[in-house]
Amino acid sequence: MRSSESTSGEGELIDRKKIKIKRGGKNSEMVYIIDVKSKQASKMGFFRNVNTQPQQQSKKGGNKATIFVYALETMTFSSNGVSLFSYFHGYMNFSLTKSATALTNYLGTAFLLSLFGGFISDTYLSRFKTCVIFGFLEVLALIQQKTKNVPFFQGYALLAVQAHLRQLRPFPCKDVVGPAGCEPASTNQEAMLFTSLYLVALGTGGIKAALPSLGADQFDEMEPEEAAPLSSYFNWYMFFLNLGAIFGVTFVVWINTNQGWDWSFGVCSIAMVISVLVLSMGRSVYRNNTPSGSPLTRILQVFVAAIRNRNLPLPARAEELHELHDKEAEQSETLQRTDQFRFLDHAAIVRQSAVTDTWKTCTVTQVEETKIIVRMLPIILSTVFMNTCLAQLQTFSIQQSTTTDRKIGNFQIPASSIPLIPLLFMSILIPLYDQVFVPTARKFTGIPTGITHLQRVGIGLVLSAISMGVSGIVETHRKSVAVKHNMVDSSDPLPMSIFWIGIQYAIFGVADIFTLVGLLNFFYAESSLGMKSLGTAISWCSFAFGYYTSTVVVNVVNSVSGGWLASDNLNRDKLEYFYWLLAGLSVVNFGVYLLCASWYKHKKVLVKHGDSDYVENS
Repeated sequence: MRSSESTSGEGELIDRKKIKIKRGGKNSEMVYIIDVKSKQASKMGFFRNVNTQPQQQSKKGGNKATIFVYALETMTFSSNGVSLFSYFHGYMNFSLTKSATALTNYLGTAFLLSLFGGFISDTYLSRFKTCVIFGFLEVLALIQQKTKNVPFFQGYALLAVQAHLRQLRPFPCKDVVGPAGCEPASTNQEAMLFTSLYLVALGTGGIKAALPSLGADQFDEMEPEEAAPLSSYFNWYMFFLNLGAIFGVTFVVWINTNQGWDWSFGVCSIAMVISVLVLSMGRSVYRNNTPSGSPLTRILQVFVAAIRNRNLPLPARAEELHELHDKEAEQSETLQRTDQFRFLDHAAIVRQSAVTDTWKTCTVTQVEETKIIVRMLPIILSTVFMNTCLAQLQTFSIQQSTTTDRKIGNFQIPASSIPLIPLLFMSILIPLYDQVFVPTARKFTGIPTGITHLQRVGIGLVLSAISMGVSGIVETHRKSVAVKHNMVDSSDPLPMSIFWIGIQYAIFGVADIFTLVGLLNFFYAESSLGMKSLGTAISWCSFAFGYYTSTVVVNVVNSVSGGWLASDNLNRDKLEYFYWLLAGLSVVNFGVYLLCASWYKHKKVLVKHGDSDYVENS
């Protein structure tokens, strides 16, 4: 970055100097390099006060805005995420393996489509508009057609129609008397099912990318007094996500168990309408982002320019690379050059004949944006396997719970409600983490988040490995109970409480508190201003790849092992071996993550606000 001089409004020459600040103490994850004008700082607004900021802007954002962001969308997605396995197996007559594969593919696609939602949000729409548009995409009656005199709706409405009309799905095998009448779902019935599911996935993907970032935008990460509330926001986002999921796995699951799946999907549609309306109520108090053009185009320009300039020598001084300064710069954030991926620095070599051609010469900030994305990839890939383990809890563990004693007095817990155990556990632990652990850790580390985001993710990975090990032990015990009571081939519930299955869920729930929130916070903090939604979407991709990997792992394990998971009878399968295999691979994955986390270099930012700069106090 070139040192420069500028003139104040009174014509006095002001010297600049650089001050490097590590926010939150020596262990902070982000380094800010601030240009400071040493004279007349207070006159020129380098140190903010309420008199120098627009009153209208000061009234927006903050905790009052995030109240509306804690929408109910997660209720419908979370509740159906666990319930659909039972729907596939019990009502669409899919096998256990096919049910697990169908569910993980659906969930994986929903999270992967967050990349599309993040691209739309950063490029064309604000995050608020993205949430509203994609939210209504999930709701019924967006498009109504006539197909064989049957109303055809998008999203949850189509699921409700199929669940309601007998001719659109096979007769459930569980209700068939005798072996001859059980029939699989037809091609047309499966096509209708997956069309509706993936319309829901598309809407979910857009919301997953934009909603967390919309809430985080209500806090200025450059303001020291808002650093702690920003970190706290992600904790409370997870808390309200859990509350919605609790409602989903209790009330919504009760509806599909006692009233039918058509009613269940109808309630999901209503919940989505309510969530979008609640979100829209806060429009007047939101700090809205302004789309800054396609981040994918900017990334592609860097690679093209770097290849074109590959034979040009890099300058000896980084300050000689191309960057826009002061009034030339339209961006409010300037990134400083880092030493990794030096080949990409060729994109910022100044070519006088092509300085205005962004496909031949890019700014250092643009190059660093690209480096950030490249650096993020090993981090996200090293967290994928944890979500492969999560997929097993949403498939095979649900099936395990159907074989246990689910009664509490005269009340029988639906198998799809077993995730209620970790959700309640997490809802208690998240406030304790935010209000007790973080302030205590902050006193020792000086970091607003208590511990760094990457440390938080690592703790979650360790807990996920423990959860898989415990799952293997619990499954061994469950099978021993079946053998002891001569119930290996019986469909009756075993004399074993469902709360045994809840142990593995509870441990993994704690892992989620650390890893999911840590990833969301990390990718939002590390992404450049023009890629916040895309960065959030990348964090969700860990789930997508985890679910897809689960499908591959299940199929490979079945093939190599000779059928550990091939039977529809868990008492004769080798599910405990599968869990222990996942536990061992999770330990190996944690070692890989440690290497990736130690290699990662955090971004360096020159904070600029309009024509003035200011020092960020830590």
